[in-house]
Amino acid sequence: MTIALETTGLEKSFGGLRVARALSLRVEQGARHALIGPNGAGKTTVINLLTGVLKPNAGRILLEGHDITDLPVHARVLRGLSRTFQINQLYADLTPLETVGLAVSERLGRGGDWWRRMGTLDDVNRETAEVLASFRLLEVMNERTATLPYGKQRLLEIAVAIATRPRVLLLDEPAAGVPAGERHDILAAVAALPRDVTVLLIEHDMDLVFAFADRISVLVNGAMLVEGPPAEVARDPRVKAVYLGEAADA
Repeated sequence: MTIALETTGLEKSFGGLRVARALSLRVEQGARHALIGPNGAGKTTVINLLTGVLKPNAGRILLEGHDITDLPVHARVLRGLSRTFQINQLYADLTPLETVGLAVSERLGRGGDWWRRMGTLDDVNRETAEVLASFRLLEVMNERTATLPYGKQRLLEIAVAIATRPRVLLLDEPAAGVPAGERHDILAAVAALPRDVTVLLIEHDMDLVFAFADRISVLVNGAMLVEGPPAEVARDPRVKAVYLGEAADA
């Protein structure tokens, strides 16, 4: 068993509030792993710690066996760790073609003058078109991102993350805020992610979680409550108690 992403004894506090408590998490290479929990459990804080947005008070983070605890965000991306956000971080005035083209150009070390050279680099153009096609964005590739339906914006954010060629991808509630009529494309895009990419998914939609994940970790008050295969987690009385809003035994 090869571990793609691991935390040991991860701690994070804001003043007197502990939001990560001795958290140890192991995500196997190639896994479809979901991190779930009630509101306020600390899920997004964990993602921010993994990606370097936040610094832990204690503990270590390992990416493919290498300690990345002290690395900045961009260095983690270069090492193969990418993410999406609960609220998209896209450039509203760029088109999907420009946005994905920029991501591809940056990865290839050609981002400095990408806007001058759009359309002139065959390898960038070819890869950009492939990514847009795989996320069903070709038909809107020349429209301003701000004008796209929200479901398309969420697809574009996942497309940008994939354009960085991650080996580990963190998806922070990819279906959040997406209208019911647009959710199918999100579900299909998540299901079709390359199998050589390890995925850690945070999501409140349990239908998506149980359709996608081969392993689930349940976080409560910043600590690991239980983890295991989906069917096992679904039967666990502690998990049922948490989601029913009752007191759960640790």
